[in-house]
Amino acid sequence: MSSNKPYDVVVLGGGIGGYTAAIRAAQQGKKVAIVEKDKLGGTCLHAGCIPSKAFLRSAEVFATIKDSERYGIMTEGVKLHFDKVQARKTSIVNQLHQGVQLLMRKNKIDVYSGNGRIMGASIFSPRTGDVSVELPDGEIEILAPQQLIIATGSSPRTLPGLEPDGEYVLTSDEAMTLHELPASMLIVGGGVIGVEWASLLNDFGVEVTIVEYENRLVAAEDEDISRELQRLLVKRGVKVVTSAKVLPESLQKGDKTVTLQAEQGAEKVTLQAEKVLVSVGRKPNIEGFGLENTAVKVDRGAIVVNEFLQTAEPHIYAVGDVIGGLQLAHVAGHEGIAAVDHICGKEAHLVEPHRVAKCTYTRPEIASIGWTEKQAREQSRNIKVGKFPFVGAGKAYVYGETDGFVKVIADKDSNDILGVHMIGPHATELIGEAALAEWLNATPWEVGAMIHPHPTLSEALGEAMMAVDGQAIGI
Repeated sequence: MSSNKPYDVVVLGGGIGGYTAAIRAAQQGKKVAIVEKDKLGGTCLHAGCIPSKAFLRSAEVFATIKDSERYGIMTEGVKLHFDKVQARKTSIVNQLHQGVQLLMRKNKIDVYSGNGRIMGASIFSPRTGDVSVELPDGEIEILAPQQLIIATGSSPRTLPGLEPDGEYVLTSDEAMTLHELPASMLIVGGGVIGVEWASLLNDFGVEVTIVEYENRLVAAEDEDISRELQRLLVKRGVKVVTSAKVLPESLQKGDKTVTLQAEQGAEKVTLQAEKVLVSVGRKPNIEGFGLENTAVKVDRGAIVVNEFLQTAEPHIYAVGDVIGGLQLAHVAGHEGIAAVDHICGKEAHLVEPHRVAKCTYTRPEIASIGWTEKQAREQSRNIKVGKFPFVGAGKAYVYGETDGFVKVIADKDSNDILGVHMIGPHATELIGEAALAEWLNATPWEVGAMIHPHPTLSEALGEAMMAVDGQAIGI
């Protein structure tokens, strides 16, 4: 064991929240170390955001090629080689992983690859926060930071009785490493991860069934968006079972078949597929790194922090999925920056959750920011709503994707934009303009009056903004 190594900031966890915090601290002249037991980049880079989007892009290309005659292009013998899809995904992840490693070297951040554990107070250290790191060779390093940032992320939730076995029952982690596609997949959970997997598997030719406890898919989105997504998935051949409670005790496995029952009202529905993908959210990683040695508080499985991302021990901060809330990579990165800014005595710019853009990468894509129509009405807001369908945008015809719409919710009294909700082609790119409008407190007229280039998909957003006051040109 080496002597204690002093640091200004030590970050526990090398995902996007952790490495962003480490870079920000280094930029501020701090001596920084980051501890990661697996690979820098975390879940987002290695098992979540990036690899899943690589799959989705391959699925989109495959679907487009199969439909190429519509574009005047004749193709024959089109085949999916899933091993090459996997290879492309791995190549992308590896390139980005090298990029993160380069950023650590560029910013002179010490990286410790091993299991980090927070130590309690002792005669050698009067306060908690020192971190012992067990390196792969068995050696122990003790890091002594002035400030500690916990960024340990999250992992897939499971259901009792539906734990992953790697063969019949999977989470997104196991699904990401499939060697070959099953003929059919039952997806338990119709949230963001569930519908993204449903979309890509359907495009790859897998027979997909989604079973969802709520009465609609992506229940956190505006109801109009949920209805449109379900309509389009069903149109593509996805079977959707909503308002259904899965009965894990009914699980039967064997002979390349999984059978599972669900209660739907007074009825029991029997569901069958080659594999089951359990997609019921993610849980904060709060175990295995010595949290019990601190006074840090936990509530409903997540670390409790104040408005500055400090825990009950002011020199220990926590960011990202481990604190619950919006479990989004871009939120984790922003929180990492905000925590370091507070450490450095700067103003920490924290964003209210409803002012964060959310994206779902199905086909078509979903993107939103702000309140849903239901949430706005529940706040007793006097609202006005504008909608514009992509079928009214020339570029949507050129692109070959006219399904979906843009919906804008505004306050009649203040004219503030309360929410923007999209489902359609490239919605996850278009939401950036709406997010900027939200950030700058723009009015619908200001966004709509801006000259949007023609022909572009962005015209649909401008028209929806004008539709709030009945001034849309295209409808």
